[in-house]
Parts: sequence; structure tokens; C-alpha cells
Amino acid sequence: MSNTQDSQDILVHTEEGVCTITFNRAAKKNSFTEAMYRQMADALAAAKVDAGVRVVVFQGDIAIFSAGNDIADFLKQASTPDTMGADAPVWRFLQEVSAFPKPLIAAVCGPAVGIGTTLLLHCDLVYAGDNAAFSLPFINLGVCPEAASSLLLPQMLGYHRAAEALLLGEPFMAEAALEVGLINRVVPPSECNAVAQAQARKLARKPLSSLIETKRLMKGGQAKAVGERIVEEGAVFARMLREPAAKEALTAFMEKRHPDFSQC
Repeated sequence: MSNTQDSQDILVHTEEGVCTITFNRAAKKNSFTEAMYRQMADALAAAKVDAGVRVVVFQGDIAIFSAGNDIADFLKQASTPDTMGADAPVWRFLQEVSAFPKPLIAAVCGPAVGIGTTLLLHCDLVYAGDNAAFSLPFINLGVCPEAASSLLLPQMLGYHRAAEALLLGEPFMAEAALEVGLINRVVPPSECNAVAQAQARKLARKPLSSLIETKRLMKGGQAKAVGERIVEEGAVFARMLREPAAKEALTAFMEKRHPDFSQC
């Protein structure tokens, strides 16, 4: 049993073969900072090679999974190009989660914004509270999709539904996510984490080699394409973050006003 992290914003706890990564910044709607991405990437890298870890579970608060990226960090990244380079913690986290060989499970309650939703495309099982709301507002922030969502979302939802989710960026609820196959089951929010943990423990009792090989075969050799798309999206994302549309969107968010894209 362990609980190791350099900040209380991310809690990492391993027990009975299940490593649970908890987003613990509810006061800030579990928005992710650079430090949090680094902690999660480190946790996944350690879990990948730890024979005592068979399954990883992501979970947030009963009222909020994640509001996505911390906007203050966004503004910092927009003004400092090097912070969004290929070795930035966010891209390292995305590479770790997309290539993670063992089962990944997510328990999602409340809003799951941006990476709070795209993260789920790399999970093997997803359980959602009936209060879950998924959204991909990248265009509304003047940027582009990330986490290979421009590749994986059309494969999962079909092109037109993916286009609606990515081009409009409007939230959709748990039942709609269940219908399109983004999640496995809708449960009461108070039961969501427990359901995910119960499923994780079932998996942890199975032979690890079989879990890893079955996951690898189901992925169908798309790991290279996913990794390449993450890199491509990351380069475009970093460029767009420094352009007028993103600066206007993020400044408007901080100033609590509607953005004006008429000049963008």
C-alpha cells in the first residue's frame, strides 16, 4: 500500500493491484496544472513497470471530474512557447496514457471538460455518474483537439457525431455518452467510484499477461498512429495557443465575458 506524490492536487494510492490516481483539486474544479500533469505522467510511468500494479483507475470528485486545463497555466503557456514543447508535462502525460499497456479505468462524475473527456478515449472501461457532462470546447478556446481525439473520436462516434462534438464544443450528458459507446455504464454519482474500484479488483485478479496481450490485440496496431497524431495535434495546439483567437478566448474567460472572434 502506498501514497506518494509531491502535491496534494494528485493523490496516488496502490492497494491489491489497483493504482488509483485521484484528482484532488475540487476547489479549482480539478483543473490540471503543469505540476499535476507531471505527477500523473510519473505515476503512470511507475505503474507501467511495477509488477504489483495490474490496473490503474482515474477518479475525481463526486461533483466534478475535471474542468480541463487550468486557464492561468494556459495564459502562461501562450506567452512562453517553450512551455508547450514536445517534452512538456502535458504531452508526456498523453504519451504515457495512450501507450499504457495495462487496463485503465475511469470513474467520471460531473463535468469532464477537454482533456477530462479526451482522456477517456484511452481508457478501457469508463463508468459515469448520471450527473456527468462531457465537452470538447477546443474550438471555443481558439485551439485544436488533443490526445489524438481528432483520430479516435470519429472512429468511436462516427464522423458526423464527432464533428458535432468537436466543431460545436457543446456538452453532452451521460446517457448520450453511453449511446455512442464512450462509457460503459451510468450509475448514481455516489456509487461511481465504488463501481470502478470493484471492476478494477476483478481485473487485478486475472493474469496480467493475458490482460496486456488482449488489450494490445484489441488496439489493433493503432498505437503508432495514435502517437503520431498526439505529436501532430500538439504542434498545432502549441502554435494556435500563441495566436489571436486563443489569446482572445482565454483572456475573455479570465475577464468573465464573451470572446469576440470577429478579427480572428
